[in-house]
Amino acid sequence: MTAEIGRAPVRRPRNRKALLAEAAAELFGKRGYHAVGVNDIAAAAGITGPAVYRHFPNKQAVLGHVLLTGVDVLTERLCEVTAAAEGDPHRCIGPLLHTAAAVSIEQRELTALWRWQGRHLHEGDQKEIRRRVGTLLAQSIAGLRGLRPELGAADAHLLSFAAMSVYGSVGDHHVNYAREPFELLLARLAEAVVLSDVVPAAQDAPPAAWRARTLMPATRREEVLTAATRLFRDHGYHAVSMEDIGAVTGIAGPSIYRHFAAKSDILLAASRRMADRLQLGLDAALADAVDPEDALHRLTRSYADTVQRSDDLIAVYTSELVNLPERDAKELRRLQRGYVAEWVRLLREMGPDLTEAEARVAVHAALTVVNDLPRTGRVKSRPALTAEIAGLAMAVLREAAHGS
Repeated sequence: MTAEIGRAPVRRPRNRKALLAEAAAELFGKRGYHAVGVNDIAAAAGITGPAVYRHFPNKQAVLGHVLLTGVDVLTERLCEVTAAAEGDPHRCIGPLLHTAAAVSIEQRELTALWRWQGRHLHEGDQKEIRRRVGTLLAQSIAGLRGLRPELGAADAHLLSFAAMSVYGSVGDHHVNYAREPFELLLARLAEAVVLSDVVPAAQDAPPAAWRARTLMPATRREEVLTAATRLFRDHGYHAVSMEDIGAVTGIAGPSIYRHFAAKSDILLAASRRMADRLQLGLDAALADAVDPEDALHRLTRSYADTVQRSDDLIAVYTSELVNLPERDAKELRRLQRGYVAEWVRLLREMGPDLTEAEARVAVHAALTVVNDLPRTGRVKSRPALTAEIAGLAMAVLREAAHGS
């Protein structure tokens, strides 16, 4: 008799689809969507490449499943809170904020995936996620207007989306912070946003006509840089070719090389420009401020204004450095860390009892509010948006420094 006789058949785990999704989420988070193949996912899950296709038609479908499952978990948890409070906004606002904070921290990797890899989803999955998130947002707006009846629908939308950005900020950093205080702090920061008196508020006065500069026609190099930055933001660096950039600018692909030697040089130029703009704003805020709180107030306004004027640049600067040559990427990451460190330093001067971790969590939440809101369709056309997002970011920082 051979040893094989009587051996129990090998059974596939019933949760193999979930195991594949978990392995893929970790790989996408570490390497980025384009650097991960189906065989990588299979190897991480301990199966062969072809076996993946029993569960998913392609890599894109894996990403969609991961993110849709995450949205469903959040929806289920929030619905439980709402049901327990019988829909009363005064009874459920606190539990809702804490539950959203808990889920965002529990699913930190998924939060980061949606923020940085969501653009690679199949169009159908993108629409479905937006639909489900839109349903959650509509419920949040209705609850907020019940809590604050003076708010119009547009103002409630602004504050609800800003609170979502506070939660989403956990995907933008790797601050090592104990779970329970992290959750409490994040909920406090979100509450500071939804209760902020930034709205309703007076509109910014229109700029005086005499302050407008006469703009010179853009050079061909500038046209290439602008078009490429927009394409990198919308589709990701790897998905854009020099021919794509040439097609948008009306320049034949090979002619672009007169202006940039390689695609990575375009990315480097865009990133350095953004770094320079941020450094100028920081220097001005520190030079003119009378104390740390005033410096942060000036800095939030400067950052909001810079992001409004540089939406494509900031998106690329915060998400695509991994695609630069290592020496350049290292230099720019150092500049990014130094910029954030100045915010953290000022916040800790403003609130001396804050730990380094608490200050970093709060600073990233404030920055994410500013980064996100100008990209939101129903928000970006608000005439006073720069002042509003700066005010919301400052509300986050003040709560961290002075809140209970």
